[in-house]
Amino acid sequence: MWAVRTGAQHRSGLRQSLLRALTLLALATVMLSLGETALLVEQGAPVAFWCLGLTGLVYVACGLVAWTRRPGNRTGPILVLAGLSWFMAAAGNLSVPSLAAAGTVFASAPLAFVVWLLHAFPSGQLRTTVSRVTVPAAFVVAVLLQAPQYLFAASGSPQVTLVIADRPALAAQGLAVQAAAGVLVMLATAWVLLQRSRRAPAEQRRVLVLFYAYGILAVLCIPVGANVLSPLLGWSPLTLLIFQLTMLAGLPVALLLAMLQGVFARTGDIEELGAWIADPTTQSSEPLLTALRQTLGDPSVQLQYQSDDGLPGSQRTPEGPAPGEDRASVEVDYQGRTLGMITYDTDLNPDPEPVRAAATIVAIALENQRLSAELRTNQAALQVSRERLVEAGDRERRGIAQNLHDGLQVELVLLALQAQQMAELRDTPEALPEAATQLRVRIDDAAHGLRELVSTVMPAALLERGLLTAAEDLVDRMPLPTTLAVHGTVPTLTPIVGSTAYFVIAEALANAVKHANARRIAVDISRVEQRLIITVTDDGIGGAAPGQGAGLRGLADRVDVLGGCLVVDSPVGGGTRLCADLPCESRP
Repeated sequence: MWAVRTGAQHRSGLRQSLLRALTLLALATVMLSLGETALLVEQGAPVAFWCLGLTGLVYVACGLVAWTRRPGNRTGPILVLAGLSWFMAAAGNLSVPSLAAAGTVFASAPLAFVVWLLHAFPSGQLRTTVSRVTVPAAFVVAVLLQAPQYLFAASGSPQVTLVIADRPALAAQGLAVQAAAGVLVMLATAWVLLQRSRRAPAEQRRVLVLFYAYGILAVLCIPVGANVLSPLLGWSPLTLLIFQLTMLAGLPVALLLAMLQGVFARTGDIEELGAWIADPTTQSSEPLLTALRQTLGDPSVQLQYQSDDGLPGSQRTPEGPAPGEDRASVEVDYQGRTLGMITYDTDLNPDPEPVRAAATIVAIALENQRLSAELRTNQAALQVSRERLVEAGDRERRGIAQNLHDGLQVELVLLALQAQQMAELRDTPEALPEAATQLRVRIDDAAHGLRELVSTVMPAALLERGLLTAAEDLVDRMPLPTTLAVHGTVPTLTPIVGSTAYFVIAEALANAVKHANARRIAVDISRVEQRLIITVTDDGIGGAAPGQGAGLRGLADRVDVLGGCLVVDSPVGGGTRLCADLPCESRP
């Protein structure tokens, strides 16, 4: 049992109470069997009469096992009642008048319980019209039509025998009517079992066919044994009784074998399924489908997912059979959203309410799995984004170092050489003014290059006057016709939001000039509630995507870290529209 493997501490108190009650019932049955057998031995009853009590003991034992495996199924209680009816029938052979009278009244009742058992297995309920008619008819035949045997029999008990002339004849006629009606009941039962064996599910057909075949033989042994075999083979009444008891006693054994081979799987409480879901140590080792099958006691249960979002592929099952006479489905819903569907065998679970209760818990499990998978995906994406941000930072630092090395450092070296050359002009003082002028110009060029480098890293206009001024400066320096439109009031932004917005505009403008072959560019800045929307549109060749270049990919990472969204719409030949959506809470 999966609940035991995952932790016996999760067993519900209700199940423990049931086990204690069934244990007491088993002890009481054993004591009843021993007491009745002792009375039969004491009065010297034939051994065949003892077999009635032994048959009852077999029925009760198998019924207790079935009751334990499927507490919500009536098959176990029916078996127990059938076993107790065998004890009652055996009491008709006791010398105690009251017990003998009761035993005579219910002498045929075990056969009615056998018919009920065969019609109810495996669901525990009577699911067809034929069964709903045949089972009550069996009890009428076994109890009501038994009346002539104790009312009119010559050897009837004085407590129940009526004073009527020619009582043996009436008793014989009543026995004939009862036997004929009993044959009809047994034939109807055999026909029902034959039909069920033909409709048995493929995965259970071998076991069920064997059980139903034995059931057919067991019910037919009553009329066939009495009307065919006994006269043909010359059996005595005791021999016939032993033959019939042997066949009927094997019926619960055949049912028990079917149970052990998975036809009548053990169920778990809904609480146990909930405990399984709540236990984080079991979800990785026990598939959800296995736990669901254990809970419902149906190995044919199928769990079909509405979608694969966030659901482990190892638990996905193939498309199951469509609901029909023996199959039904229950949707797995979570907060009005359909997550999947449970398809089950209605013979094993005729009441859909336990399945719906299990579906509610399964919905929580599936939603937890989806959220966990989504969290893992987000964590992985965040880790990748962080790595790309570090890589972008390293790349920018390498670019700065390269610019300083190839630009400013070379310029400073040349300035140093030029200054040295000026020092060597002592003999030609007339050349010093021109050399000094050239040195000053080159120093100004180097300072301008340094300012450009600093502006690339962090523009002074952005630091000193904010995003709008920095954006205007970018637009003014564009070599293409570029417009800037601002809608609404843009608040003073936090440094990280302001710098991200600036670099979005700068990268979009640079790409439009370098790669898009654009003729016109438009920049639009607007505020929608607590969001800053930046849109840069050009009329270039299009074909841009966030994952194609390091610049756009780096921007997408920066925007994503802030909780924003970067969308690039760039059809080939249709221009490019870059839209960044950023949170814009004002600085305090």
